[in-house]
Amino acid sequence: MTIRKTFLTLAGALALLGGVATLTALPTAAQADVAASKAMVDAAKAQGMVGEQGDGLLGFVGKADPALTAAVAEINAGRSAVFQDVAAKTGVSPQAAGEAAAQRLIAKLPPGQFYKPLGGSWTRK
Repeated sequence: MTIRKTFLTLAGALALLGGVATLTALPTAAQADVAASKAMVDAAKAQGMVGEQGDGLLGFVGKADPALTAAVAEINAGRSAVFQDVAAKTGVSPQAAGEAAAQRLIAKLPPGQFYKPLGGSWTRK
């Protein structure tokens, strides 16, 4: 499979990373939990506490409280599931799916937020 085709497949899967597509299949209480986790993570990213990593997962730029740690773990679990699904459908590894997603996520970061490329250190965009 070509990189371009893999990237296009991942582009569709990235919509799931925001939780939008998965929310419609979840019960109302679970929707609220995912939405609350996403809101908490988005606020933490804006404050420079959480950033995007080169593997497609979120990471902590500094220390985090237990609630933020749980929210990041929930988002990362969802992302990992998407990477597994994309890998199964496209024939790439979950790692490659995550790295391709990371490229798109990092490219879309607003100025001032943090990212950490593979093998690198936290950098403010």
